[in-house]
Amino acid sequence: MANILIIDDSPTDVRVFTTLLERAGYQVDSIGNAEDGIERVRAAKPDLVIMDVIMPGMNGFQATRTLTRDPITSNIPIVMITTKSMETDRVWGLRQGARAFITKPVNEKDLLACINDLLPNAA
Repeated sequence: MANILIIDDSPTDVRVFTTLLERAGYQVDSIGNAEDGIERVRAAKPDLVIMDVIMPGMNGFQATRTLTRDPITSNIPIVMITTKSMETDRVWGLRQGARAFITKPVNEKDLLACINDLLPNAA
């Protein structure tokens, strides 16, 4: 069973994603800001990270860049999920190292397909 860490400051989004992912067979943990999220990723080494973009303090782009440039965490896939829907946001997120960029509201089937592509043997 794969472990997924959600880094998102919205309790509603965390609850929705947690329910969806647990129902699909994933083990889920969450944290509400990027700075603590980076530390949790380094300590827990989840199989995948779901990263919000707009958060107080460090944003998801900065956190993704930090994680993908760190040799300890660079191999952990990051899926950015955000309300930012401009093509430039998607391109920027992928340039920071995200493996996928999904716009809210999230289609459950699309999210699970994305995760299954990144973790084919995990669920």
